[in-house]
Amino acid sequence: MSLPDGEVTLAAMPTASQPIRPTRPEAAIRLAGGSVALDPSPHEKRVGLLVLATDHTSEADFRRMVASNRIGVHVARIAYANPTTPENLRRMQPSLGQGADLILPGERLDALCYSCTSASVVIGDEAVEAALSDAKPGAAIVTPPSAAAKGLAALGARTISILTPYTVETSRPMADYFAALGFEIASFDCLGFEDDREMARITHASIVEAAVGATAPEAEALFVSCTALRAASVVPEIEQRIGRPVVTSNLASAWACLRACGDTTARPERGQLMGLGHA
Repeated sequence: MSLPDGEVTLAAMPTASQPIRPTRPEAAIRLAGGSVALDPSPHEKRVGLLVLATDHTSEADFRRMVASNRIGVHVARIAYANPTTPENLRRMQPSLGQGADLILPGERLDALCYSCTSASVVIGDEAVEAALSDAKPGAAIVTPPSAAAKGLAALGARTISILTPYTVETSRPMADYFAALGFEIASFDCLGFEDDREMARITHASIVEAAVGATAPEAEALFVSCTALRAASVVPEIEQRIGRPVVTSNLASAWACLRACGDTTARPERGQLMGLGHA
């Protein structure tokens, strides 16, 4: 149907949502010629880090202490719900393999760390290693308590003090773990927290003071447990205060992962354990 001169249909008129744009010729896209070289891997070594869904600290510590141009750190998270009790920690066991599968699927890892100290203790190092090794064959499996025990042994410490942020109930398996490995526990202090998100908020100053107060005179070293605690960054300050080596969960795990990647560079600015170098 024709319209009188000067009249147009509404459909033909531009609207605010359909601005008038000038017509441009379509850009020509060409496939570049020549070959493109690929490295065998973006990083020479690869570390997998399996952390709790609620974890604020492990990833940041590993980025600071482990990641480099040579070593890549690759992270996956698994479901976890507070409070931090032995029962809740144990509930993560069926998810370990599935979580590890999410880290670079089908690709090799040089080391794989399950970043939960208390869960590793209640589930058991062997069970954790079996689940992670099944998902990532050939990777060196690291748990914070096993790494801490190896670190304390490397420092020559057999009589130790232990500090945890947990409740007494959750701390008890930790005491049993180190006693079973032959360590003499001179003292054991816990801070009574049930939520790992609150553990991550404990200030550096409070960690230092708690660590100093938890160290028995006869202890040869102090172990500060929990990957949620921001304790690794204040290890040098604690060591200066107590005059003895300090091992924390994340520090020990980072130390073990670096060595699994063949990195034995001494880093004394991060504490006596990291200063061991080739030890």
